[in-house]
Amino acid sequence: MKILIVEDELRLAEFIRRGLEEHAHLVEIAKDGEIGLKMAFDNEYDVIIMDVNMPKMNGYDVTQSIRNENQNTPILMLTAMGTLNDKASGFDAGIDDFLVKPFQFQELLMRLNALHRRSALVQHQLKRNSMKVADLELDLTARIVSRAGKNIQLTAKEYALLEYLMINHNRVLSRVDIAEKIWDIDLDPASNTIDTYINFLRKKVDKDFSPKLIHTIVGMGYILRE
Repeated sequence: MKILIVEDELRLAEFIRRGLEEHAHLVEIAKDGEIGLKMAFDNEYDVIIMDVNMPKMNGYDVTQSIRNENQNTPILMLTAMGTLNDKASGFDAGIDDFLVKPFQFQELLMRLNALHRRSALVQHQLKRNSMKVADLELDLTARIVSRAGKNIQLTAKEYALLEYLMINHNRVLSRVDIAEKIWDIDLDPASNTIDTYINFLRKKVDKDFSPKLIHTIVGMGYILRE
């Protein structure tokens, strides 16, 4: 893998770099958020490791800027800030995974490998114009949804929401993120539109099937996974 580390603690960044290079990965380091953003725009990486508190630009803003450019490079946020609110802010910005300092290097390596595998699978499925999670299948060309061989009728918005969940399967999507991507609006905190459509999907793709695939992560959002 080609990996970018965006981390202002250079001793930690070098420790991670040495460990990853011992596993035959190519690693580059950015010492602050602005440099990290420029490197992410100018180069292609398989995974990005992102700190939160950094000079010039914090990790949340860097991640959001990367996502605003429609870059889907998996991002692992590595930070000493491990509260539920910290994690929610990270997922709102567009991270794919979260690891709290201090950490064991082996866990970091396992998480990076998992992110890379999932990203490669998604890209492969998109090239085939189809997506599959468990026995739920989505034909991107014909816009046909089926589960266990049974066709499922969805409205246009339900289809768009399911497609977004499947492309990002195993990743927590916040209500804000879903609102911006599917409805192209700023989320009204009082609105229950997203919750309503999630319930519509659950009734159609989960109610009569097992295992359940659409899950609520309290305080963070929704995730589609086995």
